[in-house]
Amino acid sequence: MRSLFFVAALFCSLFAFSTAASAQAVDSSDPQLLVKTVTQKVLDEVHSRAIDPQDIPRIMNIVNRDILPYIDFEHTTQLALARYWRTATPAQQQELVQQFKMLLVHLYSGALAQLRPDQQIEYPPMRIAPTDTDAVVRTIASTNAQPVEIDYRLHKTPQGWRVYDLNVMGAWLVQTYRQQFGETIQQSGIDGLLRFLTDRNQQLASGKQ
Repeated sequence: MRSLFFVAALFCSLFAFSTAASAQAVDSSDPQLLVKTVTQKVLDEVHSRAIDPQDIPRIMNIVNRDILPYIDFEHTTQLALARYWRTATPAQQQELVQQFKMLLVHLYSGALAQLRPDQQIEYPPMRIAPTDTDAVVRTIASTNAQPVEIDYRLHKTPQGWRVYDLNVMGAWLVQTYRQQFGETIQQSGIDGLLRFLTDRNQQLASGKQ
């Protein structure tokens, strides 16, 4: 389930490590079109040349270029911390966003290495009004296995639509991390959560799971 969750997360058109020009290359005025376009860019990359799990520079380049520009990490972090976000200092908030971003980057990179060239994505029809500022884009991912429905939650920002949450098989990313973060904060405070995230990122960067 954990592996499937983050493989699915990879398809998300989820603070950009990439350049503004890269971000502007994708039409983000429509939530479903945004998900479709970025998903296809990633799949085209996989189709063009198989991804070697050991080719970390290429993997990180794909993640930074094609995925991260369309994730609102600050909004995701605020929702994951819930009421605890307001108890953190501005410096702690900034560090929490950075460490949470790094955690998801490591997870996206690992998922990218698992993508198959025959991965197929379907997009059921959806309606959105010009006045809507929040939307859920449904997709159905499948290879030869049983199809899996993946829901992406986006909100409208001055830069266009940005993904801030997703749901795979009933598990929403924000809800999952909210419980884990809340338990850690109750035990050791905001600084304890920062230590946990920092330690976890160091483990992932060194290749430890």
